[in-house]
Amino acid sequence: MGFFDQLFNVKPTQTDEASKASEFTWRTLDGLSQLDAVEKLSEEKLVVIFKHSVSCGISNMVWHQFQNEIDFNNDHIEMLYLDLLAHRDVSNEITQRFQVLHQSPQILVIKNGEVLHHASHSAIRLSNIKKFLPESDS
Repeated sequence: MGFFDQLFNVKPTQTDEASKASEFTWRTLDGLSQLDAVEKLSEEKLVVIFKHSVSCGISNMVWHQFQNEIDFNNDHIEMLYLDLLAHRDVSNEITQRFQVLHQSPQILVIKNGEVLHHASHSAIRLSNIKKFLPESDS
């Protein structure tokens, strides 16, 4: 996946090495040019964008809870983290491109360039993402 490795920086999961998520890698979404790559990548695997406002207590709570529940690897999914305060332009383009009203926190599940699922706040659940993964991953 070398091409995508060059486009997206890696965001570490929780620091607990014993965590189930220790084999899972987040990638940061921080530029408008990456959105074309997101659509292309979604033709190969499931792509989830997690839009997070680092100054919001609710967003922080959802982000940490969500991370702690990850129990799969990156074989069939890429998870992209978007810091809304630093990259509101990217969030605005996501709203336009995928026709999903902006909220924070928010997830978008994308496959073949189409949003299969989106949710915000307490409706963000890992189970809603896992149902789109192959049986062996979930």
